[in-house]
Amino acid sequence: MIGQWPPHKFPPLLRLAADPAYLAASFWPHYASAWLAHHWTRRLSAGVQAGPRTLYDKVFDNHVVRMSEDGTAILYIDRHIVHEVTSPQAFEGLAKAGRKVRRLDGTLATVDHNVPTSSRKQFKNSASFIQEADSRIQVMTLEENVKKFGVSFFGMTDRRQGIVHVSIYESARNLLSADTVNTQVIGPEQGFTLPGTTVVCGDSHTSTHGAFGALAFGIGTSEVEHVLATQTILQSKSKNMRVQIDGDLAPGVTSKDVMLHVIGVIGTAGGTGSVIEFCGTAVEKMSMEARMSMANMSIEGGARAGMFAPDQITFDYMKGRPLAPKGAEWEKAVEFWKSLKTDPGAHFDSTVLINAADIPPTVTWGTSPEDTVSITGSVPDPEKAPTEAAKAKIQRALTYMGLEPNQKIQDIKITNVFIGSCTNSRIEDLRAAAAIARGRKVAEGVYAMVVPGSGLVKEQAEQEGLDRILTEAGFDWREAGCSMCLGMNPDMLTPGQRCASTSNRNFEGRQGPGGRTHLMSPAMAAAAAIAGHLADARKYQQEDRPAAPVPAVEIAPEDPVVSTKQSPDAADDGVVESAAAPEIAAPITQASVGMPKFEVVKGTAAPLERANVDTDLIIPARFLKTIKRTGLGVSLFASLRYNDDGSEKPEFILNQPGYRNSQILVVSGGNFGCGSSREHAPWALLDFGIRAVIASTFADIFNNNMYKNGSLPVVLPEEQIAVLMEDAKAGKELAVDLPKQVVRRDNGEEFPFEVDAFRKHCLVNGLDEISLTLEHEAEIRTYELKRSELWPWLDGKQYRAGKLGTAGVKESTEW
Repeated sequence: MIGQWPPHKFPPLLRLAADPAYLAASFWPHYASAWLAHHWTRRLSAGVQAGPRTLYDKVFDNHVVRMSEDGTAILYIDRHIVHEVTSPQAFEGLAKAGRKVRRLDGTLATVDHNVPTSSRKQFKNSASFIQEADSRIQVMTLEENVKKFGVSFFGMTDRRQGIVHVSIYESARNLLSADTVNTQVIGPEQGFTLPGTTVVCGDSHTSTHGAFGALAFGIGTSEVEHVLATQTILQSKSKNMRVQIDGDLAPGVTSKDVMLHVIGVIGTAGGTGSVIEFCGTAVEKMSMEARMSMANMSIEGGARAGMFAPDQITFDYMKGRPLAPKGAEWEKAVEFWKSLKTDPGAHFDSTVLINAADIPPTVTWGTSPEDTVSITGSVPDPEKAPTEAAKAKIQRALTYMGLEPNQKIQDIKITNVFIGSCTNSRIEDLRAAAAIARGRKVAEGVYAMVVPGSGLVKEQAEQEGLDRILTEAGFDWREAGCSMCLGMNPDMLTPGQRCASTSNRNFEGRQGPGGRTHLMSPAMAAAAAIAGHLADARKYQQEDRPAAPVPAVEIAPEDPVVSTKQSPDAADDGVVESAAAPEIAAPITQASVGMPKFEVVKGTAAPLERANVDTDLIIPARFLKTIKRTGLGVSLFASLRYNDDGSEKPEFILNQPGYRNSQILVVSGGNFGCGSSREHAPWALLDFGIRAVIASTFADIFNNNMYKNGSLPVVLPEEQIAVLMEDAKAGKELAVDLPKQVVRRDNGEEFPFEVDAFRKHCLVNGLDEISLTLEHEAEIRTYELKRSELWPWLDGKQYRAGKLGTAGVKESTEW
């Protein structure tokens, strides 16, 4: 974009990058010292990439507050979504350090992971409604924290409550007309996520927002606290990866099939270290809901995030929403959003080309999202595996799943069906399921449940009569929530049950201890419910039937007229204004405690020969219902360490006498820590006593979470890991020396490893990143002033009026 205009016509922020004289003469004297000017100039030169740029490059560059010489950026965050599982410890950290939430207009909270999906007609309060004590504590803790800190909140009686990555979008598609209920705005979140923004949440599936052209990714609890306090995050630039899908999809093939196929091609580590941009003629035709499903599961492909270039489909979807820009500001925003498209000739570090015609209706057979197969195919035969490692992986998955080699996929009987999750619980998904279910019955012996993604999705589905179609077919119609996507609430599988699921992960125990999960699209899950086994939805779609369900009640227009009135409990920003919102105060730059220092850790290392160790295996979801960072070590690798009766499995390495006190874990196979962004996995390792993990590759979010907690992920090639594995098995001592960046064997041989200079500095010195970031408060404030000038639609109305916002007195944005 810089190359398109002469410098004197640049918008101010871009002109700073292109015209140093403007920086010195026109802008800087109003805001900062000569010393800070030097660092701002360096940030621009380092942070704005020259030449053609990708969508990711542009969004990243636009949010760099400061770029250090080692490539670590202070990246500004536009939107922060908070839920009950990953926030208690973050709010506790704020309180201990005496800090406030920096930008209330950019922060939104809801409950979703722990909430029951049973009827709420008798709901009085969370204390009496939620029966599980640990779930109740997490929900009530969030309720207390949002009051204490003044954060906008969608509670269990709010129609807008739902899965964090569904309710944000679906609300505006669920406006009810005056003919059915009183006209009102359904959600303050309408337009909360916008193209070109940065969005974070303590949930890995924050990537869903990438469908809008936002840079959206999951963060751990330490980073949740960091964003609450500073509205920034420390990030290094990821690689660019392009997944291009061209051609027409075959009838009956959905975006869920497409994404499962992509993951089957690239594997669960294929996108590690990268942000994926999805493009191609097949993608350009997709609805926003379809794009959201794909962006959602980019994490299962190992990526940091997934993005789609905003286009006319995006703009049409967003126009008229209460928090979307209006009038001339809308036109200015659209022009800016159009400029985000990847430039011709922009560099991608890797490209995957896929022919849409090659994608069949796809399901998973094993215990990883990469274990995919066509619905017309068969379970793989481990004897045909290319390597011994692959053979062992297939055999282990078959044993857990209770399947036989070469078994036909459509011969696999099921006991449960789950239609829901942040991947597939939107109105489009429920319509697809109802189209299959209409006039049919759920097979005998199958329990099938449908969980809308938000209360607003549920309302629209009921208005369209989808609930009647599904309940008449025998499906259980539930309230909004994460539900059976993860075994963390009452909706869980029991050992041996097999579920056809529209969720996103099929790890061992993901939907409950011993539960067996097959991932698929909503139509395929509905077909499985009817057939009693995995089935091809096309069989049910090819009959002489209407393409859409015929509801038992009048259907509301699919695209209702958007009201711009606020609901009674919404403030001007479109968010709930708490009476407990704190008064604006100066930031506190000293933390009460720092991290433990990491210098040299040595001792007998524990060997773990297993690839793709996911976070649900490190610590199952049912153990995450805590409001503290400690006490999780006893649950580390629970499914591997303990029998069903709670007794130890003597064969597991950490139960053996020589390894009970190991501080180092050596893992073969790579992709350690894939899965969730929840920080509980590194907490569990630390609580057990493990401070260093050695592997050939780590999942991006887990890798980051280890650093945030004073522990060290060490990357070495598999050849060296094989040597260390033998040392560990022999009980020989290893030393991980961070200052010298080597792993030292007992014979003195050293294996060097790389580590980011800033992270090394923080670990060795036990430094608190929030305090370090707040040392650059002046630069953050300067960025916010320029942000308000260039992209005013990102600021809440109360923030613009100076009534809500950051620490300090709001200054003029005139320059």
